[in-house]
Amino acid sequence: MSLENFYFFVCGAVITLTVLILWISFMIPGMNQWNKRFFVILFADLMLYMISAFVDLLVYTDPSMALVEEIVAYFEYLFLSIPMPMFTAYLLHTCGEDLRKSSLSRTVIALWVIYFIMLTSAPFTTIFYYVTPDNQFVQVSWHSLMVAPMFVVMFLNTASVIQRRDKLPKKYYVAFLIHLLPLQVVVFINGVITELLATVVLTVCVSILSLFVIILYDQIEQYFEQQREIANQRANIMILQMRPHFIYNAMMSIYYLCAQDPKKAQQVTLDFTTYLRKNFTAIASEETIPFADELEHTRAYLSIEQVQFEDSLLVEYDTPHENFRLPPLTLQPIVENAVKHGMDPEHAPLCISIQTRQTDFGSEIVVEDSGPGFEPVADYEPHTALANIQQRLKMMCGGKLTIRPREGGGTVVIVTIPIKI
Repeated sequence: MSLENFYFFVCGAVITLTVLILWISFMIPGMNQWNKRFFVILFADLMLYMISAFVDLLVYTDPSMALVEEIVAYFEYLFLSIPMPMFTAYLLHTCGEDLRKSSLSRTVIALWVIYFIMLTSAPFTTIFYYVTPDNQFVQVSWHSLMVAPMFVVMFLNTASVIQRRDKLPKKYYVAFLIHLLPLQVVVFINGVITELLATVVLTVCVSILSLFVIILYDQIEQYFEQQREIANQRANIMILQMRPHFIYNAMMSIYYLCAQDPKKAQQVTLDFTTYLRKNFTAIASEETIPFADELEHTRAYLSIEQVQFEDSLLVEYDTPHENFRLPPLTLQPIVENAVKHGMDPEHAPLCISIQTRQTDFGSEIVVEDSGPGFEPVADYEPHTALANIQQRLKMMCGGKLTIRPREGGGTVVIVTIPIKI
């Protein structure tokens, strides 16, 4: 492959990549609006710069295209300079500083205006560069003076990043330095040497892409953290919306048992206390908990329900594997959902089976019930409750929840916790 063909390949590849990233910047949900606008403008500018470089490759060998070469050269210099004051604005915004009151912002704008004035006058003079009638691009001794303001801007940006390192998240600090240092090299190369087009293009692309990738990664992390907080808030709401009639029935059961069976009343009171304690502990919990704690919560709940329904509710436990963690309020709401939608005094007793097992991929909890079965289309409430659990499983431990019909009637709910947890 000749050097010219390599230049064409690099420009074409980068233009295609910038179009793809522009689409990603528009569509990705994990990036806030300010960052999204910044990267859309930044990559649009990069795309225009690459298009200018591509056109330059098409015309620079044609002696009749001197005027086009002069126009293209102007836009190459212009588009290459725009990311520099943009970065200053991004840095100040990230540090929470007012752009209008910042001396750095005013200095950078003044330097860019000086650069723009010199660049705009360049096609009408031969002070900085010129294009010969046979389409030869020539830099003259004052060319370095024209690009000097941009080099000063880059130096000020780098110094400002280092000065504000305590205000910046660590990932942003690293991303900014990775972005700035190659760009300084680019400005120097573009000011002194014109033959290294591929080096300039590749350095600009790597610099801007590295900034985008690191900040995008951080933004996605923040997005998932927000989703995790939302899921926890939904769980808290679910806790606070405990069924009033369940609390009422539990209290009434204790009331009657106090006279009929005081010892049993003590046990139900203890179970009810455990149930409430586990619910309110879950409000403050932001991390996974041992399965044994969740099982204790579930046992307490089922013990209270069995007092009310007596022989109409049968529970079987088979949980030899308990050495794993899961989000709070995972098993108990699944079992409560089975009782709420499966209990029918006019039909056969409701049988609930809770099993755990260790697999090659992690841990599984299997909850089976002999109720009427789960119908998500006809009944939205259990679907909402289980969807909430599914979301928290995914956010907090990468787990998943699977629902399927049970042979002979009823529902099977399987919770899978990856082995890494």
